[in-house]
Amino acid sequence: MIRIAGFFRYLKRNPRLAVGLSFVLILVLFSGLGSLLVPGERAYPLATTPNQRPSLQYPFGTDSQGRDLLAAVIKGTYLTSRIGFTAGAIGLGIGIMLGFLSAYYGGLLDTIIRWVVDVLLTVPGLLVLVVIASTIRKGMNVNSMALVVSILAWMWPTRTIRSQVLTLRERAFVRVAKLSGMSDLEIIFKELMPNLLPFLGAGFVGSVTSGIFASLGLEALGLGPMREPTLGMTIYWVMYYGAFIRGMWWWILAPILVIVILFVALFLVSSGLDELANPRVRRAV
Repeated sequence: MIRIAGFFRYLKRNPRLAVGLSFVLILVLFSGLGSLLVPGERAYPLATTPNQRPSLQYPFGTDSQGRDLLAAVIKGTYLTSRIGFTAGAIGLGIGIMLGFLSAYYGGLLDTIIRWVVDVLLTVPGLLVLVVIASTIRKGMNVNSMALVVSILAWMWPTRTIRSQVLTLRERAFVRVAKLSGMSDLEIIFKELMPNLLPFLGAGFVGSVTSGIFASLGLEALGLGPMREPTLGMTIYWVMYYGAFIRGMWWWILAPILVIVILFVALFLVSSGLDELANPRVRRAV
């Protein structure tokens, strides 16, 4: 209870983190409670009357495929977040492993990892993802989309984590741990990683944001799971059916609004965690 009270006291001193977590909670409630109140099958084609304006029966209207856009956005929020979180977790996990190995052990291993990361960072990421997604387009689903996005999601975490570990490796507490007989793995997991938890949290949120952004880009090009009502595929169908030209403003309004709230929430959470991770700007609880 004391830790929880301390956490809420800190949120008062870190309004960006508080507002960001509030937005995340709103989206979780919207997706979670919405899935209980609105049947999920209404998010798929031929479930309702097509091209209906927002009304009491269809609060967000329907699209030209006969999907209830309220159900589509509810399910799409969950699916898009799932893609981002899966890709972010994979990317950060690989980044943590390579970053720690590179910075802590150094030598030839550090040179190889650093060289590979530096080379790959010069390659246009979206172009690579477009090529990969195009080859498996017919078999694309939510899980494969997350895996495709995660292919290049580990490079920036590897570089940033390596730089942080390099600074911590020379600290006095690490030297004391070595003199006390702790093994390298014990030092990494018991000494280094706990000190980097706020930074890793901010890095995870950044990786999730990048994963969602990449998935939206691929899906807007028609390279996503065609049947699934993700937010990116909803935007793709908006362009495919010319919703703007036909005056169907409600079709684009719903997914864009959720995307804006999602990115603002992730930005605020990342910014708040970055403040927590930076000792020079950290505010006391």
